[in-house]
Amino acid sequence: MEKNTSQFQADTLSQKVPSPIWFGISAVFHYLGPSFAVLLFPSIGVLGIAWFRVTSAALVFAPFTRPWSYIREANRQKRLLIFMLGFCLAIMNVAFYLALDRLPMNLVAAMEFVGTIGVALYGVHTFRNVVALVLAVCGVVLMIDVKWVSDPAGLLWALLNASLFVGYILLGHKAAQSGASEGIRLLGASMAIAGIALLPIGFIEAMQVFGSLPLVLAGIAVGLCSSVIPYLCDQLAMARLPRASFALMLALLPAMATIIGALVLSQIPSPQDLIGIVLVMVGIAVHQPA
Repeated sequence: MEKNTSQFQADTLSQKVPSPIWFGISAVFHYLGPSFAVLLFPSIGVLGIAWFRVTSAALVFAPFTRPWSYIREANRQKRLLIFMLGFCLAIMNVAFYLALDRLPMNLVAAMEFVGTIGVALYGVHTFRNVVALVLAVCGVVLMIDVKWVSDPAGLLWALLNASLFVGYILLGHKAAQSGASEGIRLLGASMAIAGIALLPIGFIEAMQVFGSLPLVLAGIAVGLCSSVIPYLCDQLAMARLPRASFALMLALLPAMATIIGALVLSQIPSPQDLIGIVLVMVGIAVHQPA
């Protein structure tokens, strides 16, 4: 009865609240949490904060998604999806933070966004969509600029993160096809797998701050802001939106990353960065959905 009630509430929320609202909340927290994480890098470490993010999110999801029961009851196809999404989340978060440790947040966001354009354009081969892709790519090239060539490692981590972000969109949308409640349960199971995958990577660095309650609470807060709130909102939006439409709405992300980066991290964008952001957003606005 409790499970059915929870399922009803999640599905009702998904249907009654407009999808753009869920997406807007997700867009804000998608970079608000990581901006706080950047401030914690010197105290907790890049890999340590990645472990805190995923593990704390997994623990928050566990009581109402019951991940191990869900995995045990799932069929082979669903288990494959759970493990694929789990490992995608684990590696993506590590790559994301390693990129943020070297590059401005708006650049990392813009590179994330290029891959999602491909998702939005897939299957719709028109001249208008070719123009959209060219505009967006030109925008990212402007943001990358020659100065970032001196940090190829940062760009490689950002490229890996962008590739895995596309995987998250594809796998997350697949999870949401059975409804918001089912998608959230599958997300909780995947987050548990991601937490286990990150144990050998980030736990040693994270455990060094276990004696400091403020740092532990800050690490947990990063998980809530970065993985719990945005991923929940993504599932509630994905349950109603076609995959291409969700990818289209991701046009908000580069602008949101720039605003939050400026407010929280004092990463003031240059005029060239702003032109690049505008080109990326215009590119996806020009896109013609199927």
